[in-house]
Amino acid sequence: MKNIVVEGHRGWAACYPENTLLSFEKAIELGVDAVEFDVWLSKDKVPVLMHDGTTLRTCGVIGHLRDMTLEEIKELDPCYAEKFGETFRGQVKVPTLRELLELRKNKAPHIKLGVEIKEYTEENVDLTVALLKEYGCFEDCWFYAFNGRIIRYLKEKYNGRTMGYPDFQMGEFDGYDAYEEIGLNMRIVNSEIFPIYKAKGMPMHLYCADTEEDVRLCIERGADLITANDPRALLKILGRT
Repeated sequence: MKNIVVEGHRGWAACYPENTLLSFEKAIELGVDAVEFDVWLSKDKVPVLMHDGTTLRTCGVIGHLRDMTLEEIKELDPCYAEKFGETFRGQVKVPTLRELLELRKNKAPHIKLGVEIKEYTEENVDLTVALLKEYGCFEDCWFYAFNGRIIRYLKEKYNGRTMGYPDFQMGEFDGYDAYEEIGLNMRIVNSEIFPIYKAKGMPMHLYCADTEEDVRLCIERGADLITANDPRALLKILGRT
């Protein structure tokens, strides 16, 4: 079996509020090789981590990160009460990218980073890359985006290690030549169109494999990296519990 990279999706999102320092820390303690996270800019241009950009689903209030200062964002409670009830109320904050990089530096400097650019601006890329280089971990990153212009910008300006998605999932798609790797979700992995993308010959990031059945299928399909909301099944199948 090839050496498959285990990536925690938004940290350990199945058990802890996603894209929080608690979720990342617990994923690291579990034994993942990498953590994936999503980057937006606050109104005052600070890279912060949240999947949606909008604050309703995880924080329970209506708003958007780009319209809020960092001080305002830090008043949010991303405890994801709809999923976890009151379990994590008051225990988590929306983290900045810098805070995650400090956690990595102090706790697990070997951990790789799956950096998903969610706000599709060159400014977001520039500020994110600057922080990653400040912490000396740019070379330990994969850069993801559902936007072809951003993938190309990452590749052409920074020579980042880019992973894009199938053409029909991408905005502003303009070809696969800026991709180093390709990301395929479990619906595609299970579908008749999977061979089309495997035939492109790029390393494959398969996501999100949260059951032993899904993990085995990803391995059979030739995954190079597998992302999971709950990495326990993946670590078990790989003999890394």
